[in-house]
Amino acid sequence: MKKPIKILAVLILTMSVSLFILSIGFQISGIYINTTPSLPMGFYRIVDEPVVSGTYVAFCPPQNAVFDMAVARHYINTGNCPGGYGLLLKRVFAQSGDTVSIDQAGIFVNGEHLPNSAQLKADAEGQPLPQYRLNVVLNDAEYLLLSDLNPQSFDARYFGLIARDQIQKVVRPIFNWSH
Repeated sequence: MKKPIKILAVLILTMSVSLFILSIGFQISGIYINTTPSLPMGFYRIVDEPVVSGTYVAFCPPQNAVFDMAVARHYINTGNCPGGYGLLLKRVFAQSGDTVSIDQAGIFVNGEHLPNSAQLKADAEGQPLPQYRLNVVLNDAEYLLLSDLNPQSFDARYFGLIARDQIQKVVRPIFNWSH
């Protein structure tokens, strides 16, 4: 019985090391793997394009109590961003000059209600979620980032706008296996 257990342990260790090395190789080559339901799961490549509505971006969250809560509740991963936060991938839905309204009913950009943007009062464990409110015209340094795919995504409906200097890269999907 010990031999099959040793073989299984070696296989698991080998697969773990291989996945770790593969992920480092992807990061070095400018490829991100998204495994969250906020965007279609798959591979995203860093591109040299401007940050405009409709693009996907990788950003470091600002250090604040909302993101501290998000890490503590495992809504977001830890990582190399300031505050120990992980880099997040979201889609840009509004930029300079757009009128944005956020309330319990959801997010409105230039008067249009965005799909799957209604705020939830609590998470899956019954923990209360921030109830962010906003009604503003965005300036040159502000962006609205969220998921239109996942009604339970931790995004702008809970943390508000993201400053341009938080956005690290524009990414483009190269292969997706969901949505």
